[in-house]
Amino acid sequence: MFDNLQDRLERSFQVLKGEGKITELNVAQTVKEIRRALLEADVNYNVARDFTNRVKEEALGQKVLTSIRPGEMMTKIVHTELTKLMGGEAVELELKGKPSVILMSGLQGSGKTTFTGKLGNFLKTKQGKKPLFVAGDVYRPAAIDQLKVLGGQLDIPVYTEEGNQDPVKIALNAIEEAKRTGRDIVIIDTAGRLAVDEVLMKEISDIKEAVKPDEILFVVDSMTGQDAVNTAKEFNDRLNFDGVVLTKLDGDTRGGAALSIRAVVDKPIKFIGTGEKLEAIDVFHPNRMADRILGMGDVVSLVERVQSQIDEKEAAELEKRLRRNEFDFNDFLNQISQIKKMGNIKDLMAMIPGVGKAIRDLDIDDDAFKEVEAIIHSMTEEERSNPKIIDASRKRRISAGSGTEIAQVNQLLRQFDQAKKAMKMLNKAQGGGGNLPGIGKRGGRRGGMPRPW
Repeated sequence: MFDNLQDRLERSFQVLKGEGKITELNVAQTVKEIRRALLEADVNYNVARDFTNRVKEEALGQKVLTSIRPGEMMTKIVHTELTKLMGGEAVELELKGKPSVILMSGLQGSGKTTFTGKLGNFLKTKQGKKPLFVAGDVYRPAAIDQLKVLGGQLDIPVYTEEGNQDPVKIALNAIEEAKRTGRDIVIIDTAGRLAVDEVLMKEISDIKEAVKPDEILFVVDSMTGQDAVNTAKEFNDRLNFDGVVLTKLDGDTRGGAALSIRAVVDKPIKFIGTGEKLEAIDVFHPNRMADRILGMGDVVSLVERVQSQIDEKEAAELEKRLRRNEFDFNDFLNQISQIKKMGNIKDLMAMIPGVGKAIRDLDIDDDAFKEVEAIIHSMTEEERSNPKIIDASRKRRISAGSGTEIAQVNQLLRQFDQAKKAMKMLNKAQGGGGNLPGIGKRGGRRGGMPRPW
């Protein structure tokens, strides 16, 4: 995500490297490179021009002229302006109705139905809501089936009316069903088209007028770049939606949509989709996205993802087991499961400052734990609890059962033993008191990144 833009911006800052101060000449050079970087990332031309004009104006301020580290000051200015460009701060959903109604809009293929599932899961698990999904795409049976599958996976009911081709009536009936069954959020998945047309716009406008939703979210595929921005403008002109959802930000996107859409339609980006899993949804924070674009990582989001998967009681029990040197393969398997729920492994690692660029060209498979899990699952309960009993005969059985080589079984056992020894030494060094790093009290370092300024 944003790899090319990040590289180009870094190169533009190189113009100021070694300079004693910022001057009109080197600022002009730097700003020219920044504008090129933005245009190559498919940022709207007018947006790129206005952005670089603001950067130039800020950089030539009197306080900057006296800076002895102009490259770092320019990075700070660009970070501030990027944050402003994308909205300044996170914007929450405004859900006041009883039930609250969320209307999903967007073109076919943008990821509306999948995001409906993600949003329902987010509201259910993070906010304790009781959502009801509404299958409002009456033209594509596959969309209805997909929503039913998602609802089944999440234990969220799906309202459908087989044979009814009137999405307005379906939506109104669904709201009554929500009232009757005690559901406090109604999320309406609507039909899409391959392109904007009058039939699509009239239908979704009619639904809007009938149900008067608390929130209208426009879902757009960020991979489509400037097309996404143009489509957003057309939808907003008709619907006056409340917020944007950018999907597929984990893909090979140049970033133009994320950087342009707020400025063009003057509506906040509220959520981003960061993967295929139903947990792969983040509230959009402009300052954190600016961090990522400039290669500073995103520790706060990483901590929040970790927190969302950690059960305080389980963490406290795990800490006790570590202190008693009782950590076994069952505990290890549980930790792997929690890591996998956090999302794409490479995306998680890229949130650590300085790591993103280092791993950019590495092929990190999301199934990296597959062989480890297979080996552990091939162990008996006794072997998982007490790996020391695993002799040559047991290794051959585990290897055959997991479809791995004996060398891989040996490597896992060796690494696990080394990890246990390291934990034991750490515990001794701390005198058995206090929390082990990353375990125990829920939380972690808050507040954000170390900055170069």
